[in-house]
Amino acid sequence: METITESSGNVFADLGFSAEESALLAMRAELMARLRETIAERGWTQTEAASHLGIGQSRVSDLVRGKWEKFSLDMLVTLATRAGRKVVVAVD
Repeated sequence: METITESSGNVFADLGFSAEESALLAMRAELMARLRETIAERGWTQTEAASHLGIGQSRVSDLVRGKWEKFSLDMLVTLATRAGRKVVVAVD
């Protein structure tokens, strides 16, 4: 029988990443998800999204395909702001 372990709420921490790396990865994943949602909600093609976000279409493709390793947290905050999203950081 398999043992089921309850999640800590951060999949990256559950996978063994350090607390610092887990926090950064979780923020990047959240921003990427919200950017993908924004693109879909607005019905933008990748070319249109590239124009609105001020990046090349190939970068939009990387974003849509979830290639998180290609985006820094700074870049994702910039893209979210360009997309009209408000980025808020909370510290507990």
